[in-house]
Amino acid sequence: MSEQRFFRFLQERIGLDVESVGAPMVERALQQRRVAVNAQDLHDYWLCLQQSADEQQALIEAVIVPETWFFRYRESFTALVGLAHKRLAELAGERPLRLLSLPCSTGEEPYSLAMALLDSGMNPAAFRIDGIDISPNSVAKGVQAVYGRNSFRGVDLAFRERHFHALAEGHELNERVRAQVNLAVGNVLDPALGSRDGYYDFVFCRNLLIYFDVATQQRVFEVLKRLTHEHGVLFIGPAEGSLLARLGMRPLGIAQSFAYVRQPLDAPAQPRLIPPAPLAPSRPVPAPAPISRPLRSVPVAPPAVVQRESESELLALIARQANAGEGTQARANCQRYLQQFEPKAQVYYWLGLLSDTEGDARQAQTHYRKALYLEPQHPEALLHLAMLLAAQGDEAGARRLHERAARAGRGAER
Repeated sequence: MSEQRFFRFLQERIGLDVESVGAPMVERALQQRRVAVNAQDLHDYWLCLQQSADEQQALIEAVIVPETWFFRYRESFTALVGLAHKRLAELAGERPLRLLSLPCSTGEEPYSLAMALLDSGMNPAAFRIDGIDISPNSVAKGVQAVYGRNSFRGVDLAFRERHFHALAEGHELNERVRAQVNLAVGNVLDPALGSRDGYYDFVFCRNLLIYFDVATQQRVFEVLKRLTHEHGVLFIGPAEGSLLARLGMRPLGIAQSFAYVRQPLDAPAQPRLIPPAPLAPSRPVPAPAPISRPLRSVPVAPPAVVQRESESELLALIARQANAGEGTQARANCQRYLQQFEPKAQVYYWLGLLSDTEGDARQAQTHYRKALYLEPQHPEALLHLAMLLAAQGDEAGARRLHERAARAGRGAER
């Protein structure tokens, strides 16, 4: 098929596993770029692509879909503040803290790091943040630092009042925060990054690996491990932790932080969270009546009225809590949902994600499979279960799940 050479190009240049995003999305980007350069067909466009570095970058831009917002996974930033102050004390003025956000997209993550540290009282001279992304367009938007509504999510937006001022086209970040961050164009697979081995005290690389094949995932994690200081911390996405175990990284033990270290810290790790016990039924369940003779009429007190929220309200609450990193509350409400309503794939997916972030791969796998039993083409459950299988060495199983996710994407488009 003529598209295959484009797929190979994207895999070699940026490590993209086309099946992870769905071939139709990439094919659509190819057609858009073909029309943009007035190529007659994909063969002509391939020739144009080979002759133009600018067009190669334009195609990469067309297939990258950044999804980010300020303080995404808020617990990670809470954890960072405590760890950063501890690390700064260890350095004892030897040098500033060094942080990396890769990929940094349009800047929301590295700027969130800066705001979190400044709000904690840290001296601006005590830390510096680098942000790297493969997209020049995204980096340019980050440098401009003007953000629309989609970059501000959740209910706690007090930081916007402290660090932004309103413009007609959105909210502009103030210079005090911007001065802490250096944004640049770069590729995680670029050998030039080797000059920074061991350079960073804290590295944030989240939700990148789901777009790579297994071999590229391992390459990228080796890069991230090298970039992280011997005593540094690597923050990753919720579904990516199981892959780090094979590279000598261990979870730090801070709930919902998605933080990993090369080796255990001197302090004992915090214990794994224990899922809350199932809640009591929301209404009494009557015992079955004997069928041999009729029951005598016995007056009984009316059952207590239990106030039940609507299904949609409870689903919305779980989503907010899961996205905000409030794992204990989200898990409890998932259990409450399953007691009150018919089982739903999305609820089991959330339970799987919560188990995944706590390092319980076995339980996460069970929940993801339940989600897929109820909704066989649930895209997130397919991708996250694929990540777990890949971490366990089942590359064939992971590939089959990626293919199912890609087929589900094509079916949704039709």
